[in-house]
Amino acid sequence: MHDLTQVSKGEQRLALWSSTLAFTVCFAVWTIFSILGIQIKKNLGLNETQFGLLIATPILTGSLVRLMLGVWTDQYGGRVVFSVVMMISAVATWLVTTASTYEGFLLAALGVGISGGGFAVGIAYVSRWYPKERQGTALGIFGMGNVGAAVTKFVAPWVMVAFGWEMVANIWAAAIFVSGILFYLCTKDDPVLRSRRAVGKEADSLASMLGPLREVRVWRFSLYYFFVFGGFVALALWLPRYYMGAYGMDVQTAGMLGAAYSIPGSIFRAMGGWLSDKVGARRVMYWTFVVGAVCLLILCYPATDYVVHGFKGDIKFSLSLGFVPFTIVVFVLGFFMSLGKAAVYKHIPVYYPHHVGAVGGVVGLIGGLGGFILPIAFGALNDLTGVWTSCYMLLLLVVVASLAWMHYAVRRMETEALRRMGMLDGPALPVGDGLDRIMPAASE
Repeated sequence: MHDLTQVSKGEQRLALWSSTLAFTVCFAVWTIFSILGIQIKKNLGLNETQFGLLIATPILTGSLVRLMLGVWTDQYGGRVVFSVVMMISAVATWLVTTASTYEGFLLAALGVGISGGGFAVGIAYVSRWYPKERQGTALGIFGMGNVGAAVTKFVAPWVMVAFGWEMVANIWAAAIFVSGILFYLCTKDDPVLRSRRAVGKEADSLASMLGPLREVRVWRFSLYYFFVFGGFVALALWLPRYYMGAYGMDVQTAGMLGAAYSIPGSIFRAMGGWLSDKVGARRVMYWTFVVGAVCLLILCYPATDYVVHGFKGDIKFSLSLGFVPFTIVVFVLGFFMSLGKAAVYKHIPVYYPHHVGAVGGVVGLIGGLGGFILPIAFGALNDLTGVWTSCYMLLLLVVVASLAWMHYAVRRMETEALRRMGMLDGPALPVGDGLDRIMPAASE
């Protein structure tokens, strides 16, 4: 781990909060098509699958660029890379207003998606300012920038109704451009980059940085993030449309109700980081997957009419989730997903302290791909089944798979660790026994 004795608390706070604000703006731009897409769908007469592809396209770019942006951050420093990402994204967002066809909007959305790559940059940059025992909290605070999705849902519908969708793109482009300039002017290079330059040391090679990606653990973390982050982004994009279709809301109301999911899924990420530091990231992940599965089991049940043939006649009743209980359950889901997002990234600096950019980049890439693939799948499932809750059925399958893989990996890790210490002769060990007591630093 790098030496932080010469870093002041003021420098740490400046790096953390500047990065968090920049990421908030990036995330607001990254999810802009969740609102613009509603008007574009109406103007072009798109079906549900086409709409899902449109709102998910920025997520594809933002996911694919994360790996290389993370590597470049390790090599050249987050101050420069983050600023460049924001200014390129500003140009791409402004160019959205020049599109007029579906293909043109898809191309513009690819450019807008570069803003989503700012996450990999910020994770690597912020982690270099804090010691291991505080990185969970610091990265959790940085991850609060996800609240940018809620900013877009709250503000963009009103701007769109009052001034048109083009004005939304122009304002968001100006905001991220100014943010990029301010970030470069107000922040400093991270301690690792400064110390490396002071002694004239070259950055690690690309092959060295990508070496850890051969480990299965990295891809397991990626699946976790596919659910907690990819699922969060997918729902952040999909919920306005869901509220309008399933509950007949207008775009302003749907945007505000969608923010009821986005806000807890963002601001409580800091709490997830703090809990990961205090009680362990593994325990937080179990909470996330178990509660998430329960919430999705409730959400995926479609409105259904029943007829019971009684001896005095038919008895009819219905089961459905009204929009108030639906919003409450979604709020709970968003809260626990936010804890899980922080817990996943708590693992990375601990297991890969010298490859945070590369490993964090690939985990973020897979998570971001979830935000791309899932909205398209949501739209396709709507077209195929005609059931609004089919999107939650899909998410339920993902969280169950994640929980099963994690449980298996933890059982195997605990058993093997105790065997090496000569404390276990049998074939298996219940999760939570042994390793958490005698090797807490090794537990996930």
